[in-house]
Amino acid sequence: MIDIIDARGLSCPQPVLMTLDKIKSDDKREFIVIVDTVTSRENILRAANSKGWKPADMQTNGEEYKITLKKK
Repeated sequence: MIDIIDARGLSCPQPVLMTLDKIKSDDKREFIVIVDTVTSRENILRAANSKGWKPADMQTNGEEYKITLKKK
């Protein structure tokens, strides 16, 4: 089962910090982050990329973004 970080309703930098904590603490190679702002989405993508992760999938539903991150 894939882990999900639900950061909807949180303002930056909290979604980014949650994502980075998951990257540091997990040995899984894939997880999902859900956010509800473009700023959070872009900041998460930049932070994840800097740690060697890439978006494997991104779904948009209105103002909600579901980002599947995968280890490069």
